Amino acid sequence: MKAAYLYHSGFAIFGESANLLIDYFAHRDCPKLPEELFSKKPLYVLSSHGHHDHFSKEILDFPKKYGAKLILARHSAEAAGKTDAPFTVLDKGGRFDDDVLRVEAYGSTDEGISFYIELDGKRIFHAGDLNNWHWQEESTQEEIDEAAEWFHKELAVLAKAHPELDAVFFPVDPRMKTDIGRGAKEFLDAIRCHVFIPMHFWGDFASANAFEKEAAARGARFIPLHHPGETFEL
Repeated sequence: MKAAYLYHSGFAIFGESANLLIDYFAHRDCPKLPEELFSKKPLYVLSSHGHHDHFSKEILDFPKKYGAKLILARHSAEAAGKTDAPFTVLDKGGRFDDDVLRVEAYGSTDEGISFYIELDGKRIFHAGDLNNWHWQEESTQEEIDEAAEWFHKELAVLAKAHPELDAVFFPVDPRMKTDIGRGAKEFLDAIRCHVFIPMHFWGDFASANAFEKEAAARGARFIPLHHPGETFEL
């Protein structure tokens, strides 16, 4: 199985039985979607929430153009507005399951949900905006404590259900300055992850890739990213 980094938190995953497109964001730096995504294999398009950096209305055309199945957080469905596009809506605790793909919706510490995915025997987690959104230099202690408590609560639910993952896509956001890797470290301390892929770093590859040592220290193979459109093995 391989994947392609598109931009920010957007990824394509190419499986043996299906392809996935997750949190596609049609930013100016995002490359044209790979042709391989629209092969004869089923295509599933997931959106964790409707913020502009995780959702593009372009995907609403994909069921008609490519026969894609849309799996949207309720927040994404609301952002879609009035549309004839068919889609499945997931709330936290919801599940999509067919003979190809399984998706479970977990919580977020912002809008929407995060995704646990099973495809071709791989256990994959895409965090959406789930993170310990922690600004030590800017937030009050009360805000810091509330953010940490919320994240730890959501993380505990996931860790209990899925204590081991084959691959995790997780925010490493440079805007958090000295706390850039706090949530990611806590995630890897709570759940055994074989592969870690950084995301939500707004094109700041150097800052995202600096997390490699922390991931390796926690037993995860880190995937360094260098440019939009880059492919890698999961």
